[in-house]
Amino acid sequence: MSSCLFIGLMSGTSLDGVDGVLSRIDEQGQMQVLAHAFTPFEAPFREALMALNQSGPDELHRSALAGNTIARRYAQVVQALLTQTQYTASDIAALGAHGQTVRHRPLEFDGNAEQAAVGYTIQLINPALLAELTGIDVVTDFRSRDLAAGGQGAPLVPAFHAGVFGRSGQCVASMNIGGISNISVLHADGTVQGWDCGPGNALMDFWCQQHTGQAFDRDGAWAAIGTVHTDLLDRLLSEDFLSRPPPKSTGRDLFNPAWLEQHLSTFSNLSAEDVQATLAEFTALACALDVIMLAPKAQTLIVCGGGALNGHLMRRLSMHLPDVDVVSSAQLGLPPLQVEAAAFAWLAFKALRRETASLKSVTGARGARVLGALYPR
Repeated sequence: MSSCLFIGLMSGTSLDGVDGVLSRIDEQGQMQVLAHAFTPFEAPFREALMALNQSGPDELHRSALAGNTIARRYAQVVQALLTQTQYTASDIAALGAHGQTVRHRPLEFDGNAEQAAVGYTIQLINPALLAELTGIDVVTDFRSRDLAAGGQGAPLVPAFHAGVFGRSGQCVASMNIGGISNISVLHADGTVQGWDCGPGNALMDFWCQQHTGQAFDRDGAWAAIGTVHTDLLDRLLSEDFLSRPPPKSTGRDLFNPAWLEQHLSTFSNLSAEDVQATLAEFTALACALDVIMLAPKAQTLIVCGGGALNGHLMRRLSMHLPDVDVVSSAQLGLPPLQVEAAAFAWLAFKALRRETASLKSVTGARGARVLGALYPR
């Protein structure tokens, strides 16, 4: 590779928009982020994406149109990054584009005698259109190969977290709290684990938008004035997914408004702010319990994603983990909203070098695999 510049693009389960970073990556895979850009999803498009998380009419047509829109939004972020840095498309080795996950159903469908029991994962994007619009090689479809090898296809970021957050001789946990939360456990001996913990911001954001008209609960201020309802909290925590051992992954297929409304059906007398407080506590506890039960030697929890900007949520995590130093990734030089996009720049770097980027210990696949499909400029 003649160029060491890579762009990473990520639109996550929070459905707020697209984060992108332009980074320099050296031969050892060490990264320096040079620029960050963000473009939001307008409300009608966010609602269209939300609807595609569930079965509905004319899904193929709606998915294809959404993939085209995703490509255009990604291209806008690419242009913003190039403008900021005054680089041109020809300077960039490749861009890693995650696409928008609308279904994630790994290992759920039994095959016949000639088929492995593999499920599927769907990330909406038109990578050919993105390559056409940007004039840059596009690497995408990072999850499918791991699924084909018997893995969960998620989470994808633990190997990246190990490179940027790992500390020799210490056990460190890194937690991304986006729409869904996931954890990477970076053990002192260099081994890595990772899995999805459960809901991140998805349920809180839905409830906040429905009752306040705001897209999210800024700094958790609304949740902070409510009172946690212990019976509702216990019911939420009874979800089977939370007690499954890793490897495991999930998404809005499970933690969605219908799931929440089902659990709220017998709690109609609760105030909206008490429900929000309980949802925040649910998110914090689901994350904290995984650290306590599955990563008891962790000395530090590094939090990234939008959840790191929620002061109330961070305080609840710290309260539940009194012996763990809970910090934002910003304290390690990588702002919370840049981490996942940076990971996809790194995944594109690994793909071009034909180097494996998945971890058997994380996804449960038969082995590490080279991830991603290339769409040349």
